[in-house]
Amino acid sequence: MTGQHPVEIDTSRPHPARMYDWYLGGKDNYPVDEAMGKQMLALDPRVPVMARVNRAFMQRATRWLAGQGVRQFLDVGTGIPTEPNLHQVAQEIVPDARVVYCDNDPIVLAHAAALLRGTDEGVTEYLQADVREPDTILEGARKILDFDEPIALSLIALLHFVSDEDGAHELVGRLLGALPSGSYLVVTHATSDFTPEESKAATDKLKAAGVTLALRSREEFTRFFDGLDLIDPGVQVPHQWHPELGDPIPGQDDGVVPGYGAVARKL
Repeated sequence: MTGQHPVEIDTSRPHPARMYDWYLGGKDNYPVDEAMGKQMLALDPRVPVMARVNRAFMQRATRWLAGQGVRQFLDVGTGIPTEPNLHQVAQEIVPDARVVYCDNDPIVLAHAAALLRGTDEGVTEYLQADVREPDTILEGARKILDFDEPIALSLIALLHFVSDEDGAHELVGRLLGALPSGSYLVVTHATSDFTPEESKAATDKLKAAGVTLALRSREEFTRFFDGLDLIDPGVQVPHQWHPELGDPIPGQDDGVVPGYGAVARKL
């Protein structure tokens, strides 16, 4: 595994990857993550549904991309392994698919072996880095992926934890700028467009706990795809993007899912 940092898990404040794990019913989280998760549930009890909707979007988008012949994937903000993982979906369709996973939480590194069990024909690799370190990510990815062939850059439920001050749009641009024509950008993102009051309360609670939550409007989300060719049906609430490519998530239609998802091709 490349780009490893010393494994030091900070249990003094919640981490998005571990909170996500808690929402999904996993065991790889700490009391601080569960406590903040419960506060989020008090604001909106559908947060676990949103987490599952994001996972399902990733799986459908990966199926679509693999169906288009994409054989390389760079998944930044991987999260704690939850089957089926991206490489399992891709390699079921394209057995020789090459996948590089990346996350900044050491607990993901501790479970990275689960991410590396792929097909004999394919390749999977994990590197520990933050999306705010695009050069480190690209350096590690170049050891596994062929940057002369299309690569799908997957940023699932990640960018709403990266503020404008940290240059969220610029970071995506730097990662995408290194990829060849014919590559793809895959993004889901939470928004306050549908639930402004609950969203503000959630942002304030997470900020007090040291976690950035940068909820963006549809217009701000769409900016991530400037200069790219959006794949039909364009920007959608995540579960409405090619629903035929996967099974529905229980509860996804019981009220609004406050987020957007889209896939776009680099020209």
